[in-house]
Amino acid sequence: MEKENNKTNSERKDNNQRNHNRKDNRRRQNNRPTKMYDEIVLDTKAVVKVTKGGRQRRFQAVVLVGDKKGLVGLGIGKANEISEAVKKARQDAGKNIVRVSIVDNRTIAHEVTMDEGATKVIIKPASAGTGLVAGSAVRSVLEIAGYHDIISKSLGARSKINMARATINALLSIKTIEQVQEERGKTREEILG
Repeated sequence: MEKENNKTNSERKDNNQRNHNRKDNRRRQNNRPTKMYDEIVLDTKAVVKVTKGGRQRRFQAVVLVGDKKGLVGLGIGKANEISEAVKKARQDAGKNIVRVSIVDNRTIAHEVTMDEGATKVIIKPASAGTGLVAGSAVRSVLEIAGYHDIISKSLGARSKINMARATINALLSIKTIEQVQEERGKTREEILG
């Protein structure tokens, strides 16, 4: 009977050791560095919900993330603390990352106009050395996406969220010469004329 108990005790130790190793492996997997993106906190503001019991005050944060090489994401978070709202917005932005095309590592292929709510954003390509000529939210999106030479104009409402969304949607709607070539089945020379 003692031998049986000894076997079970040694088996228990082996099982405990295996479980401990599994937990260590899980911890190592969770601590792996994820892709790091640059981030810009575009806007933070207090929002109030009026209820029967009084006013509920919370904070909203809008965050942009990107790698300055064509990846950009926009996220919104709400929480009782500003730091928590920024954290939630950062996570949301990480889920909404999209790839945009950059021509010559500095500009866009053609002019584009995009509406979002009451905001209208016009983005135009610019010659080398022009820099980013853009308003606050549009400039932030273009910088974090990795553009260097673009001229833009914002019309209508100046909501930062809508300006950022309109800018990202405008960048997504741009077609490069290669994409047009593929769609039309023509050569580069035929398209450029």
